[in-house]
Formats: sequence, C-alpha cells, structure tokens
Amino acid sequence: MLTALSIRDVVLIERLDLTFGPGLAVLTGETGAGKSILLDSLGLALGARADAGLVRAGAAQASVTASFAPPPDHPAIALLGEQGLDAEDDIVLRRVLGADGRSRAFVNDQPVGVALLRRVGALLVEIQGQHEQMGLADPSSHAALLDAFGVAAGLRRAVGEAWRGWRAADDALAAAREAIATAARDEEWLRHALHELGALAPEEDEEERLATERKRLQQGERRAEAIAAALAELTPRDRRSTGPAAALRAAARVLQRLAPAGEDAENPAAPAMAALERAEEALAEAETMLERLATDAEADPRLLEQAEERLFALRAAARKHSVAVVELPQLLASLRERLDTLESGAAEVSALEDAAARAKEAYRAAAATLSQARTAAATKLERAAAKELPPLRLDKARFAVAVMPLDEAAWGPTGADAVRFLIATNPGQEPGPLARIASGGELSRLMLALKVVLSSGSSVPTLVFDEVDSGIGGATAAAVGERLARVAERVQVLVVTHSPQVAARAAAHLRVAKSAARGRAATLVDRLDPSSRREEIARMLAGETITDAARAAADDLLGAPA
Repeated sequence: MLTALSIRDVVLIERLDLTFGPGLAVLTGETGAGKSILLDSLGLALGARADAGLVRAGAAQASVTASFAPPPDHPAIALLGEQGLDAEDDIVLRRVLGADGRSRAFVNDQPVGVALLRRVGALLVEIQGQHEQMGLADPSSHAALLDAFGVAAGLRRAVGEAWRGWRAADDALAAAREAIATAARDEEWLRHALHELGALAPEEDEEERLATERKRLQQGERRAEAIAAALAELTPRDRRSTGPAAALRAAARVLQRLAPAGEDAENPAAPAMAALERAEEALAEAETMLERLATDAEADPRLLEQAEERLFALRAAARKHSVAVVELPQLLASLRERLDTLESGAAEVSALEDAAARAKEAYRAAAATLSQARTAAATKLERAAAKELPPLRLDKARFAVAVMPLDEAAWGPTGADAVRFLIATNPGQEPGPLARIASGGELSRLMLALKVVLSSGSSVPTLVFDEVDSGIGGATAAAVGERLARVAERVQVLVVTHSPQVAARAAAHLRVAKSAARGRAATLVDRLDPSSRREEIARMLAGETITDAARAAADDLLGAPA
C-alpha cells in the first residue's frame, strides 16, 4: 500500500509530506483548493506524462516521492528483481521534473527509465478518475480479473503448461526441418568435408601430443648429430688422415729413440711416454663411450618426418574449417550428425510432427476447459455486478462479460479466447467497451461496482477514485460510500470526494485548502482530528455557513456503521 507521499514545488504546493495507512482515506476541500494537484503529483511519481507547467512558479524543479510497502510476493518486487534493482521492505518511486520539462525517474534511489517507473507504478496503484481510467478500463486485464473471480487457478496453470509444451514441440519440429534444409543445401560439401576429415581422423588432444613428440625427436636428432661429429673427430675420415690415437702412438715411437745406449740407462722421455700411453687409453675409452651413446641415441628421421607431416596436416585442416585443432574431433562428430540428420531426417520430422500435433491437441483441450469455466464465471460476474449497479444510480445499466474465441494465431498461454467487459447504460443499447459507452461519472461508479466484486482478485494494493460521487447525492452517495468502505476492507482506497456521505465512511480524513501568504497562493493539507472532521463534514453538508443542524447531521453520518 501507499505509505507516504512527499511533494516539493508542484504548482501551488511548496512542501508537503503525507502519510497513509490501510483502509479508506478521503481528501475533501472546496473546488479549486488543489485536490487535483495531489493526484497529479501522485501520477507524476507513478510515471505519468510530465508537464513543465507542474513546476511551481520560481522553482528550478519539482519532485514527488511515493513510498509503498507491498507484500513480499507482490509482482512489483519480481519486476524490479528482473531489472536487477534491489527491492527490500519498501519500494520508493521518485520523479524529478525540471522547469525545462525534462524529468528523471528513480526507484529506490536508483535511476531508471520512465517506462519502467510506469510499469512498476501500474502494479502498485490503480486510478479511476472522471477523465482518465486505468486498470479495469484496460481490456488486457479483463481475462485475469475474470479468472481470479471465478475460475480455478489450476485451469489457467494447465493452459500455460500446455502452451509451453506445444511451443517446445513446435520449436523442436522447426529446428529439425531447418537442420534438414540446411544439410540438404550443403550435402555435397558436407560429404566431401566428412570424407576428408574422416580420413584424417583427428583425435582428442592430438596436437599437444604431436608437438611434444616432435620436440623430443628434434632434440634426439640434434644429440645424435653431436655424438657423430665427436666420433668423427676421433676417427680418421680416410686412410690418409691421422686420427688422435695414431698421433699419440707416433709420438711415443719417436720418444723411444731417446733411449741411451747402455742397458741400465733410463730414457729421459719415459714420463712423457707414460702420459702418452694413458692418453691413448683414455682416448680409446672415450671413443667406446661415444659409440655406445651413438647406438642409444640413434635417431630415425622417418619418425620426425611422420610427426611433422601429421601435425601440419591437422593444422591445415583446422585453418580450412576456421576452428582450432583441438576442435577438429568435435567438428567431425558434428558433420557426421548433420549427414545422419539428412539421411534419417524424414523419420525424425515425422515423429516430431506427431509430437507437435499431440501437444497442440492437449493445449486445445486445456483451453476449451478454461473457456467453459470462463463462460460460467462470466455469468456469475454479470449477476454479481447487476446487484451492485442499482444502488449506484445505474439501474438502467447492463454489465456484460464477453468471452470470445480467438483465431489460432492469437492463442497464447492465457487461453484461446479474449475476455471483454462491456456496458450498456440505456435500455435497448448494445453493450460496448467501458470507456467508450459510459460517461465520466457513470464510468467511475461502474468501476466502483466492479471493484466491489473483483477487488479480491486484483494484485494492485492501492486504489484511487477521483470524484466517484460526481453528480449524485443522498442515498446514491451513501451507497457509494458503503461500497468504498467494503473495498477498503481488502485494499487501500484513496478517494477525492465532495460527498459528506462518502467522507463519513473514511478511516482517515485529509482536508485540502488554499491559503495566501506573502502575496502567493499555496495549497495545504491537514489531517483532521474527530472535532475538525465533524466541522468539515458539516461544511460539506451546509456550505459556507455551518449551522447546528449541519453539525447534527454530520454527527448522524459519523455515527453510521462503517
């Protein structure tokens, strides 16, 4: 419900802060006092069209803030959640209007578009006025209101589920047909690509394995080349070449010539010769070790060539199909699936056509059951509304509910028929749309009658009636007040009224008055205590001069049972 309304610099209002509670609240005051300014201000916060003329003269901007406390499961909270906006305990709508006509909108202090503000506002407040009708006058709301009035919730749920099942089956059928059409168009290329990739037979993570193997083989080849080069340095390349071993032996033979003639004399080069002998042995050992390494490191150039050819073939195929190498197995599977679809598509499409037909028939049956329930509920609603019309001086009016079948193209999750609320205000007149047939006052009272019957089915927690009592008085006004009080037992109701019979029914009474200060007019709003309320209702009864008789009549009205 609406809990607070703060208005700054709107027309004649400089600063105004109002609070509201549950039940029926009335706003009274003389004509021209500024009651319409309050409604315009509320409308601004709800996303109504902004007009720079609403900005108070001399002010740079106007602003209106409306605070609401909806129940936790209210649709407005779900809508804000879908938009990524926080909605905790309260929802605060704010609109700022500049003197240049530009406006800004906020929900819970977060900037939003005016369209979203309007959507949220429509879920929180419904306004029924003489010149602008919302809610019941909108034909798109009629089916849901009729269902809430007299149709089991499970029937509408069943239709929604059947609709989604039918849509899913139709979507699957359309996708299968499209897949077959696409495969047929690409059949020649598909077969060629499948043959090519099938021959290549790419495997999972093959590129990584081949790259690792290639690197290992390249390293082995370089190692074998180094060992071979080292052996070549130790081994003569031909007979004319002298290897290091032969050179060491030749050097030793030359040194032997240095031996003295005597038998006991020692060769002075003996240590050098011993060193040469050790070097020859070490050289022989090194050669043996290198030969062993050469045997172990012998590289097969064909393996490296094969790995590189495979790797390059995979990468070429990936470039050709504009995918990564790692995706080639998945691409191959996809091509096979597409070709399989083409080859077995006729049977699949036939099965999907049968499934779609069954789903459509299930929807048709559920929608027919819902239509029957709606037709029965329409009769009940017509009877219930007919009982409410005569006391509201609409005894000649005839309210009708039309349940009309829709063309198949217009079927949807809410059923296969349209629901329209119609009214005929004169005998012999054909019922027509509410907003087109009834006058302002008639329409407001008709809306009230319907709200009495339908309010339990609406999720809107706050209703606003603007002069629903226009042009009536006496018993009719009392009937209006009694029905407003009944509606207010279920939802919060705000009423702008000139009727003392209506005002006397209120749980809260606000008086709107115009005053002049410093040469400027200003609109003020006072919350009336019991004494002031008695005086205001007496004024509404008697006019400018309040008499004791008027006060006594006010006491009688205020003493009437609510």
